[in-house]
Amino acid sequence: MIEKLPILSLLIWLPVFGALLVLFGPGQKHRNISQWLSLLIAGATFLLSAWAVTAFDSSRYFLQFVEDTPWIESLNIRYSLGVDGFSLPLIVLTSLMTLIVVIASWNNVKMRSSHYLAGFLIMCGLMNGVFAATDSILFYVFWEAMLVPMFLIIGIWGGANRIYATLKFFIYTFFGSVFLLIALIYLGRQADSFDIFAMHQLVLPDLEVQKLLFFAFLISFAVKVPMWPVHTWLPDAHVEAPTGGSVILAAIMLKMGTYGFVRFMLPIVPDASMAMADVIIVLSLIAVVYIGFVALAQKDMKKLIAYSSIAHMGFVTLGLFISFSLVSGKHIDAAIMGIQGALVQMISHGFISGALFLCIGVLYDRMHSRDISDYGGVVNTMPKFAMFFMLFAMANAGLPGTSGFVGEFLVIIASLQVNFWIAALAGTTLIFAAAYTLWMFKRVMFGDVANEKVASLQDLRSREYIVMIVLAVMVLGFGFYPAPMLELMQPSVEHLIDCNLVSKLSPEGMCS
Repeated sequence: MIEKLPILSLLIWLPVFGALLVLFGPGQKHRNISQWLSLLIAGATFLLSAWAVTAFDSSRYFLQFVEDTPWIESLNIRYSLGVDGFSLPLIVLTSLMTLIVVIASWNNVKMRSSHYLAGFLIMCGLMNGVFAATDSILFYVFWEAMLVPMFLIIGIWGGANRIYATLKFFIYTFFGSVFLLIALIYLGRQADSFDIFAMHQLVLPDLEVQKLLFFAFLISFAVKVPMWPVHTWLPDAHVEAPTGGSVILAAIMLKMGTYGFVRFMLPIVPDASMAMADVIIVLSLIAVVYIGFVALAQKDMKKLIAYSSIAHMGFVTLGLFISFSLVSGKHIDAAIMGIQGALVQMISHGFISGALFLCIGVLYDRMHSRDISDYGGVVNTMPKFAMFFMLFAMANAGLPGTSGFVGEFLVIIASLQVNFWIAALAGTTLIFAAAYTLWMFKRVMFGDVANEKVASLQDLRSREYIVMIVLAVMVLGFGFYPAPMLELMQPSVEHLIDCNLVSKLSPEGMCS
């Protein structure tokens, strides 16, 4: 039954057309209708993604739920979709976090609430399109289109400095995307197809051409991650974005950059990636160490978590590019571990960063302040909230038993096979994350009640309970039992290493 269902098209277009119904249907003038309709659409999208996971065959590598029809025949551009162990977990993450944002936004947005909710539904469909597209031009269309709803969400419902933050966000990301388009057009002509996996089969013997393509990809994807030093747009965007915008920005949009590394850079230009791997490793370590110090100096809770995201995403790029040193050293199992650790960190960070921004949103809704100095003694008035906040803070610090530990541990173990000092520097993120996260938690939650506003705070409401419980289950579930996620990714990781790294980097390597 499910094999005949265009499940990926449904995951893309159900939320998009559902958003149009929210915008132009009866919910336009009736908030309750728009809220329930948005909840229904987001819930159906998530259930569809969960259904896809149950039907996904993780025993071996091949693209699944494939759809392929002509789109622009004169240019050989096709509407082609498919998922593997890299993309399916990100689609599920996108659908789940969108559902959580819809629930968390219930009655919180007073101005144009139907437009606000529709923006997130459209963004959900477009981001699912990014992860499902197997035609590079279709990928690029989704990649660019999803900027528009986020641009509007920050620009309309953001803070006092939202216009500056929105323009900075758009200019940075759009500038990088121009180089991505140039690279895709060149590769499409070389492969005589814009199919991403046809591009994977290309063998580009000229290292200089590979390096040019590498830098084109790097500029585009590094901005989206964002890597140091092109990270400065992210704290501004987070601070000015509404809570839902910050959640999607941290949980999903940053992962699109690292997904681009996995889908394009590593398999298409492996020689250039190996030649430049040390540079990326250094940039990743700078993100881990330097940005950790920057986070310690923050007074705004949102900005602190934003810098924390940059540091944690540095772990992802480290895990991806340390694999080249491991492959060249014949440590194939460790290379698999490094990439798996990076992928697990992507998913885990989506849950943890989203949860932390929602926690800050709960406080902001009550106090209308994000300054740490305005708080103190919140645990006395919101003990149940403090329990959830503590869990997510510990997960952000990489506490064993939470999902935040699994990916970082795998990357550190893989790094040890290359160089002790790389692993040691990477491991400092556990120290820095514990320092800045628990320092923030202590000043906000503990001590005497700071003022009358804190004294009058009310604990979690029912919808906030739902959101916190779901995210707590995900953080603890994958922390104690990460095997299902690792098994889902394993064949795709092995295929990437065997068919794109080993076979292209060593003459004797064979694609299995």
